[in-house]
Amino acid sequence: MKYPIGIQNFESLRKDGYTYVDKTAMIYQLASQGRYYFLSRPRRFGKSLLLSTLEAYFAGKRGLFRGLAVEKLEKDWTAFPILHLDLNTARYSSRESLDEILNDTLTTWEKAYGREPAETTLALRFKGIVRRAVEQSGRRVVILVDEYDKPLLQTLDNKALQAEYRSTLKAFYSVLKSQDQYIRFALLTGVTKFGKVSVFSDLNNLFDLSMDERYQSLCGITEEEIHAYFGESVRELAGRLDLTVEETLARLREQYDGYHFVENGVGIYNPFSLLNTFQRLRFGNYWFETGTPTYLVELLQRDDYVLPNLTEEVATADVLNSIDSFSSNPIPVIYQSGYLTIKGYDPEFGEYRLGFPNKEVEEGFTRFLLPFYMGAERSTPFSVANFVRSLRAGRPDDFMRLMAAMLSDTDYRIVGDSELYFQNAFYLVSKMLGFYTQVERVTSDGRMDMVIGTHGYLYIIEFKLDGSADAALRQIDGKDYAAPFAVDGRKLYRIGVNFSLDRRCIEEWKIGE
Repeated sequence: MKYPIGIQNFESLRKDGYTYVDKTAMIYQLASQGRYYFLSRPRRFGKSLLLSTLEAYFAGKRGLFRGLAVEKLEKDWTAFPILHLDLNTARYSSRESLDEILNDTLTTWEKAYGREPAETTLALRFKGIVRRAVEQSGRRVVILVDEYDKPLLQTLDNKALQAEYRSTLKAFYSVLKSQDQYIRFALLTGVTKFGKVSVFSDLNNLFDLSMDERYQSLCGITEEEIHAYFGESVRELAGRLDLTVEETLARLREQYDGYHFVENGVGIYNPFSLLNTFQRLRFGNYWFETGTPTYLVELLQRDDYVLPNLTEEVATADVLNSIDSFSSNPIPVIYQSGYLTIKGYDPEFGEYRLGFPNKEVEEGFTRFLLPFYMGAERSTPFSVANFVRSLRAGRPDDFMRLMAAMLSDTDYRIVGDSELYFQNAFYLVSKMLGFYTQVERVTSDGRMDMVIGTHGYLYIIEFKLDGSADAALRQIDGKDYAAPFAVDGRKLYRIGVNFSLDRRCIEEWKIGE
């Protein structure tokens, strides 16, 4: 089986014999029931392939769809003029960057459809091209825009440049509304949705597919599709890992499933990671290996976000559907970028409960955050391994020395507010340890701060802020935190820790058995 990893062109995918998960019934439904659409999905979810498939469909290339659902649904196979804009190919670091990409694309279209002297701006040139394409072909145009938001995402930390990009794109995309009589179909895709007072303010004719139940699986792969298309791949993976088919499916589900784009929706697998696992016959954090945008961390740090709240967030559909509120709330960006997903829904208040979609995202995002919050030299996999080895070997002093080193002499620019730093550092350490040990972290309201379990040892850890290690140990004993483990055969250690807010470090710790 040939897996279409990184293949974004539908025609080459079909001609070269790659496996294609058939989404063409939904594509036909889109084309026959509406005209203007927007879709946001995380990176590497197949948005570019979707646009390429639409391009082949509207070009009337029936032969490419042989054996697919749309072959029986579509009767006409009319070829329309197609204007396909891809904004995913540049680094947007200057005012000229966006203009150069748009000018290059317009110049290519003008070679086919011509240009008039009065068309002096990018928007006017686009408008003229749309009109002439219809006049010359006798058919309305299809407009496809890939990663419409790339220039805006790359300039979240540059308000002046982003304002210029917004102004340019707002005028450019407004052609979709002013030239309505000439347009057969339009789809804009991106990672995020800049709405309301932004680039979409004039495009109230766009239908947002992002949280539409009918199209929740338009990008990505469902478990039903795994069984339909990749049954042999699952069996081959199971054989390589010496697992049963059921155990292999459970691991795939834990690692890559869990994306939900509507309440009570079907689970969606990350297609990039899933296909890489089948091809390489091993599990890995493939999505994260392709890079995580630093703008996410910049938003979290700029807004002094409390990291433990990531898995406790609730938001309405209006908040999740637009990132115009990003200046005061980073959650919509993080959700739309694929690092959080819908985990539950409260119909009474119209609120969505958010959380990490799967193990790959949870572990990968935690590893990614560590250098930004605690210093790069303290967050290497080797350091994490030393933490875990100390715990597994029953060496609590070694573990605490590593903890103290990690939290010492950290740059003030990383630390910022001391108490917030401690909360975030505590959360990240708990998360990282939890991937290799059993960790229960509870907020500091009188219950245990952290319990860590390995095969042979248990550790109850209590933290104090500007208190004392003795006071922490007394709380463990006074509230009888060890009672639930009285019949546990593992050796138990009690660890009291004091964190100094003024010095921004672990000041002391004491260990009791």
